[in-house]
Amino acid sequence: MGMWELVVVLIVGLVVLGPERLPVAVRTVSRWIKTIKSLANSVKAEVNEELRVHELHQNLKKAEQQGMQDLNPAIKDSVDELQKAAESVTHSYKKASSDLTKKANIDEQK
Repeated sequence: MGMWELVVVLIVGLVVLGPERLPVAVRTVSRWIKTIKSLANSVKAEVNEELRVHELHQNLKKAEQQGMQDLNPAIKDSVDELQKAAESVTHSYKKASSDLTKKANIDEQK
């Protein structure tokens, strides 16, 4: 919207709503716009993350097909990233499992 279009909208809003209700209407509309923008940004971020995950999966499939040998650097980086993520999940699972085992052993000793 240009400057003159905005002035016309404000004048029409002033005539239709009056000087008392116009500020409330402007605040309400600005809140709606902020909400819509934040929703659009969250959807955009989620789509970008899904595209990144999809690319990692494709690179992993390529690596499996090539037998994990003679990989180009981009695919090797993707595979390394996936392996690190898998190790962190496995590590936290093993830690939680060992904590439960220790707690069970302590309970049995009592």
